[in-house]
Amino acid sequence: MATILVTGGTGRLGRALVDRLLDDGHDVRSLSRRPHTGIGRTGLTAYAVDLRDGTGLGAAVAGVDAIVHCATAPSGGDEEAAGRLIAAARAAGVPHLVYISIVGVDRIPFGYYRTKLAVERAVEASGLGWTVLRTTQFHDLVLRIVKAGARLPVLPVPSGVRVQPVDVRDVAARLAELAAGEPAGRVADLGGPEAFEVRELVHRTLRAGGRRRLLVPLRLPGAAFGALSRGENLALDQPAGRFGYGDFLAARGGRAANG
Repeated sequence: MATILVTGGTGRLGRALVDRLLDDGHDVRSLSRRPHTGIGRTGLTAYAVDLRDGTGLGAAVAGVDAIVHCATAPSGGDEEAAGRLIAAARAAGVPHLVYISIVGVDRIPFGYYRTKLAVERAVEASGLGWTVLRTTQFHDLVLRIVKAGARLPVLPVPSGVRVQPVDVRDVAARLAELAAGEPAGRVADLGGPEAFEVRELVHRTLRAGGRRRLLVPLRLPGAAFGALSRGENLALDQPAGRFGYGDFLAARGGRAANG
């Protein structure tokens, strides 16, 4: 069994990954910039480290067999944080760095995607053994977006766009497998088992939460939405997760789009 550090260990994906690694028998270090709560499982050690300044990072990475870098901040700073993590990993002689990225980061010109791509390239050029996994959007993200839009009586829905949401449990399982193995470079992308028109996903989410909204089709201009309409965000010919969006909604019960 290995000693594996998970950055962003208290986030949605990080928590799922930490649990999966512990279930697999690994010693796990969970790193987060906020103090950890609820830590108590055998084999789990918590580190309160802010990657924005790196204080305490050296102790967190010392002696680990692999790092899975899940921490991210859409508001900015990911490149700098990754640079600090890579420098600390090199100094400690960490043999394997695993990074979670997004399908289409090299083809869809969103600002956040450009940052994720820059981090991918930093990982590849790090001199460390590395693995990069790109996935489609998480079920949780789809739900948050629909819930935000459902605050209004009329909900604009991009037309001509499909999404292939994936469950964090599937992503965590794949990351755990990769972290326990040898560095593999860019591995096959991972998506959910189904792709949906955005309108269908919104309709399912609202129905599961007992809500009704007027859905208005919206054609969006620009290169980013052109890429989405071409399916650059999809991984249809790649391995797929086991848990579909319907499974996710059923597990939430009446909370979908409603709480």
